[in-house]
Amino acid sequence: MVETERLKIYPASKEQMEAFIEAQTVDVLKAAYTEMLNGCIEHSEQWDWYAIWMIELKNGTHIGELCFKGLSPDGVAEIGYGINDEYQGYGYATEAVKAVSEWAFKQPSVTALEAETNEDNISSKRVLDKCGFVPNGTIGGEGPRYTLKNI
Repeated sequence: MVETERLKIYPASKEQMEAFIEAQTVDVLKAAYTEMLNGCIEHSEQWDWYAIWMIELKNGTHIGELCFKGLSPDGVAEIGYGINDEYQGYGYATEAVKAVSEWAFKQPSVTALEAETNEDNISSKRVLDKCGFVPNGTIGGEGPRYTLKNI
């Protein structure tokens, strides 16, 4: 578990992920979260790199999720994140991404984190900028890619 001044962020258990997937009403999210669970099962020794990470306020209120999309052999992990609409605009995404990035860089072999966001998603680009990510000149499936190196 990673804790900040306002948040608790932790990788979900298999049971939590199954319940979370079952509760999804958006098919594309259900498919993405199912893929994460399958990654956890296939790479159980790297659970944290495939799991849905729950983002909660200190009082236990669930406000969003984040994830890594595995850890490549060269030590690069892609991070994705989202905060529920009613909790956006309070700095929670920045706080969560900063905290989990610090956690990631304490893990053996992690050389960099990457993220991508839609060109029109100004809020997400601002989160990445505040967390030290810089554009790396490539375009991914969701838009421009950003990198944060472990220095």
